[in-house]
Amino acid sequence: MSTEVKLSPRERLLEAAATLTYRDGVSIGVEALCKAAGVSKRSMYQLFESKDELLAASLKERASAYAATLLPAADDGRSPRERILHVFEQVESQAGAPEFRGCRYLAVQVELKDQSHPASRVAHQVKANLTAFFRAEAEQGGAGDPDLLARQLSLVFDGASARAGIQADNLTGLVAPTVTTLLDAAGVH
Repeated sequence: MSTEVKLSPRERLLEAAATLTYRDGVSIGVEALCKAAGVSKRSMYQLFESKDELLAASLKERASAYAATLLPAADDGRSPRERILHVFEQVESQAGAPEFRGCRYLAVQVELKDQSHPASRVAHQVKANLTAFFRAEAEQGGAGDPDLLARQLSLVFDGASARAGIQADNLTGLVAPTVTTLLDAAGVH
């Protein structure tokens, strides 16, 4: 007897959108999404206004899990420097997985190009939240220019994610020293 919970059509569509767009990109067709979810196109359009809205909902639904995977707990007692390095340790660890394709939120923005697209807006907010985390930690850690350091860390994060995602580079032994150099130069303790 199976104790597996049957997902609703909406949940299956969100899951299919997350899986297929991460693997194949946002240009995946409605036909393929519906087939993977086992849902008719009619049902999809009853649940979501458009494929664009489905993509945005899928990204939004995964945002908190994404943040929970990357960011340290708010009250973990580590220094701002250690908390920033934790994020990059997480990326390095994830990048080692064969199915790693980089940061899904960065990929969506790069693929869509249209900043007003619903999925692009969700992705932009998730990336802005990461930069805000870096900025808050940089300020807490005594950085001379927390805004600049946050932007630099975001640049390293996105570059590392993208290069690992396309298997252009192995992040091991590369990201931590790069981030440490930025933290040292900014005076973060």
